[in-house]
Amino acid sequence: MKIGIICEYNPFHNGHLYHIDKIKKLYPNSMIILVMSGSVTERGELSILNKWEKTDIALHYGVDLVVELPYFHASQAADIFCYGTIKILAELKVDKVIFGSEDNNIDKLYSAADIQLNNQEYQNKVRMLLDTGLNYPSALAQALKDHDIDITTPNDLLGLGYVKEIIKNKYHIEPLTIKRTNDYHSLDSGSATSIRNKIINGEDFSNLVPDYSLKYLNNKMYFLNDYFPFIKYKILAEDNLDKYQTVDKNIISRMKKEIVNCNNLNEFILAIKSKYYTYNRLMRMCSHILFSFTKEEANYYKDKSYIRVLGFNRNGQEYLRLIKKELNLPLITNYSNDVNKLLEIEMRVTKILGILKGKEFIKEEYQHKPIIKE
Repeated sequence: MKIGIICEYNPFHNGHLYHIDKIKKLYPNSMIILVMSGSVTERGELSILNKWEKTDIALHYGVDLVVELPYFHASQAADIFCYGTIKILAELKVDKVIFGSEDNNIDKLYSAADIQLNNQEYQNKVRMLLDTGLNYPSALAQALKDHDIDITTPNDLLGLGYVKEIIKNKYHIEPLTIKRTNDYHSLDSGSATSIRNKIINGEDFSNLVPDYSLKYLNNKMYFLNDYFPFIKYKILAEDNLDKYQTVDKNIISRMKKEIVNCNNLNEFILAIKSKYYTYNRLMRMCSHILFSFTKEEANYYKDKSYIRVLGFNRNGQEYLRLIKKELNLPLITNYSNDVNKLLEIEMRVTKILGILKGKEFIKEEYQHKPIIKE
């Protein structure tokens, strides 16, 4: 049995360990394959641990194979994020994908997916709601309520995206849920969001993460806000900001006006935030501006992908050896001239992050070999 997990591990906490342990109990002889965001997350924030640290933690706690979700899928809205993750897991021939869920009702997600994919009345309602100025995720959720389905929590929304991708592409993957053990919205919970807030505020979070993860969290960590001066410079200096992915030309003048008086990223986003331009959407805009990720690149890469191996144990290594000739996506284990084109966006992101993180961080991107755990 091959089980797929989709994650960001920003950072790896007790809930993630519970997820892995629960899978191992349910499927004791399974192989766990992880598709993980690298440097940037789906909401546009930076990963506070680097991809190699996160890989080491995952392997330590029993994952067999870790592959990276490319930036051009990892840094975008849920539909693109879900497309990229499920595509890789299908290529790696997983039997099931198991994800955390607030509601823990897979039948509800199937019903919602069927409506979103096949119900014309629903699609008309979404268009109508968008015309009123409602943002896309809210329009989708509101239209579902007309069918007596209420899905608004983060993991269930992502889970719905995974189910839709499986159905649309006729992948032979069974999606399953595991009940989340904390409240995502509570800043006092053990969620990744609450832990990051505790780190920013200098509060103790040691009881919320396992020991092997904690040792990495003593290092210097960077947030997108640390790169705000560079974002500010680009917004002020460039005339055609709408060339960047997710940047809407209708907000550019407001961005240029408000950023002059802002001293940090949160202040800037709150100054331009609206019902239509949500906090997360604006975070992605700022991320795409910082990393010069253009609409042209996003369009070029939207149907492309690759399997970049970050680490494995002996079981994962043997599994890759057995299936590598069957793979349709490029398999990348070493940075070489042959794969520079595929990884050029990843390297650009790394070099920009290296402005503050240093040259060793950049060097790791192309010199670090996959981590092997005995």
